Amino acid sequence: MDRFAAVERELRKAAPHRLLDVVSAALRERFDVRNVSLRLADYGMTTLQVVSEVPIAEPVPVHDSPQGRAFGAQEPYVEPRSTPGPVVVHLPVTVRGDRLGVLTVTASEEGCSRTDLAEMQQICEALGHEILVAERDTDLYLLARRATRLTLAAEMQWQLLPGRSVSRPEFRMGAHLEPAYAIFGDNFDWSVSAHHLTLTVTNGMGQGMEAALLANLVVNALRNARRAGLDLAGQASLADQAVYAQHRGALHAAVLLLRFDLATGEVEAVDAGSPRMWRLRGRTVDALEFDAQLPLGMFEETEYVVQHLRVEPGDRLLIGSDGVYESASGAGEYYGQRALARSLSAHRFLPSEQVPLAVLRDLRDHRGAAPLDDDALVVCLDWFGRRSSTGAASV
Repeated sequence: MDRFAAVERELRKAAPHRLLDVVSAALRERFDVRNVSLRLADYGMTTLQVVSEVPIAEPVPVHDSPQGRAFGAQEPYVEPRSTPGPVVVHLPVTVRGDRLGVLTVTASEEGCSRTDLAEMQQICEALGHEILVAERDTDLYLLARRATRLTLAAEMQWQLLPGRSVSRPEFRMGAHLEPAYAIFGDNFDWSVSAHHLTLTVTNGMGQGMEAALLANLVVNALRNARRAGLDLAGQASLADQAVYAQHRGALHAAVLLLRFDLATGEVEAVDAGSPRMWRLRGRTVDALEFDAQLPLGMFEETEYVVQHLRVEPGDRLLIGSDGVYESASGAGEYYGQRALARSLSAHRFLPSEQVPLAVLRDLRDHRGAAPLDDDALVVCLDWFGRRSSTGAASV
């Protein structure tokens, strides 16, 4: 523990671009490690990109690579060997459920016991925390995440997001946006307190910069209202007023607002537009319907009403934007009619952070050769419930 605390102190003191140097030195000193490299997942979650001021290695795929195996399974992966010699280990770098990338080390066989791997994983967790802090002061890690150039609208959207996955004892959640390098107005946001999870999914009107600016206004207005202590209906009303004051009804944003009670599974919902939600309970997929209310900013001083539902331990919720469920196949069938439910069922054994990408891959198959003509956003939430003192989930 003292050794780990020393590494944490060194990471906190290091210059933002020197984090890997600190980790490399610590691993060499403690575990007879010879080589260390860090890769971060790109915005499309398809490749793992090396972190270096001068590119020194090609990206590797998230799927079908040793590094991707550790990234997907979220546990260390030791490459098999046919002869004695150094051991190559890939360790996930993750912060509170948000999967950032993979640290790869080459070490002697003696330096890779189960205890050694557990300590290396602790160092990876500390590295992940410091990367998120360092991104305020350096572009090094943000540059490593891009396989190609982002549009300006996409740059704005990715900077606005809270992360791509999050994990708490009561739930796990993952989300993804496509086209990752050219998204417009779709967005998601979440905040977790001691008692509640607040989740908002936004589908902004318009294209390009217009849509990105609208999404920024909506998300920040909702955050401002939430942080001012307003209830869910109040958050929707304040954001509605902010959008109307700016655009006088010419632009508006469709938003689904959800607030989960972590102790009971009670959910408050405000459906202000097009994002829709499905529930997988057991083997049954149901579309959850709410009373449709006006999108934010369409009219002045719209009043919003909260509706209620309840989630149970084992439930999986999936939220999609209209760019998902209204995407049509060559035969004209919308993805949300039947194919989305089939996809949700087919991927029920995947962890929640992998489901959005899987559903979006199925969407591409559904569309065939036709490219996406709108943003496609998917959020997946697995609900576990809060455990009582006896270990049973609260119901």
